[in-house]
Amino acid sequence: MRVSPSVRAVQVPDENPMHPDYTSIYLVGEGQVLTIDAGEAMDRYQWMLRGYLAAVEKAEIALSSITHHHPDHIGNLKWMREELGAQVLVPKEAPKLLKGKLPRSGVETLSDGQVIELDGGVRVQVLVTPGHSVDSVCYYIENEGVLFTGDTLLGSSTTTVWDLGEYRRTLKRLLELPNLKVICPGHGPLVHDPRERLQSYIEHRDLRERQILEVLKEGGPMTSWDIMLKLYPDINPRLRRAADNNVRSHLKQLEAEGRLTVYPGKPRKISAARKRRQEEHARQRDLIIRKAKRLEAEKRRAEIRASENPPSEEWIEPPRYELK
Repeated sequence: MRVSPSVRAVQVPDENPMHPDYTSIYLVGEGQVLTIDAGEAMDRYQWMLRGYLAAVEKAEIALSSITHHHPDHIGNLKWMREELGAQVLVPKEAPKLLKGKLPRSGVETLSDGQVIELDGGVRVQVLVTPGHSVDSVCYYIENEGVLFTGDTLLGSSTTTVWDLGEYRRTLKRLLELPNLKVICPGHGPLVHDPRERLQSYIEHRDLRERQILEVLKEGGPMTSWDIMLKLYPDINPRLRRAADNNVRSHLKQLEAEGRLTVYPGKPRKISAARKRRQEEHARQRDLIIRKAKRLEAEKRRAEIRASENPPSEEWIEPPRYELK
């Protein structure tokens, strides 16, 4: 889908309730292009991108960048490098969070204010925008007014926050960008009222803080989970943990501002032997999942081959037909 003179969106349908509507990979520039985010490590992202490149683009991917280290944004970086020969660009804080997930060569880190120069005079500015994650960045093409936000701002819902203080500062920075016309989020539809949406995010966080303070005024110490249930009584249960994380991000900021009395909890102690067993179980489970994905991909490829060729495994000599 064409977004602006230099930008196209490859929108991949997504069933994850945390990723409303679809997950997007963006292509920027002509000829030797830049991708922004790489999708999850699933065949459908590679198929969608390959199909788009084959059907629409007369271009090659020269650069592949990400907005942050979460799996649904970095899953195909190795594939981009190995299959397409792309140079991989990641935020400065990302490599330590991506051990084993980056290609062995062709990786470059990005800093705040850096400009990625593309063919045709396209200039993509790197903006360090922590809040959703420690390494979150946005990309901005000022002359076209196109801002790529990853999960810092989504297309049809609010996002989860790692550090609320940082996040609020990020929103204000983005709100001040000149010539802002459209936001390209990591998930969901394009945002064509960018300043209004950013302002609504700011106001939403202010409202959520007031609501948390109102709940706490009811008296007695409460856990973040108890607060979450009061604030989100009708939430999809699959989103409760994410909502609790948001509440805790507010509580963390309120604590840092000296506005809360905090009673430390008592964490569960796990023996070294049990921890080793859990780690080995997780390792074996991941191996089985990876093998299952390979087998599933092989099955799909076999089904495609079968649909394209005659059923020769069923016949030594197939029936023939002729008019009487």
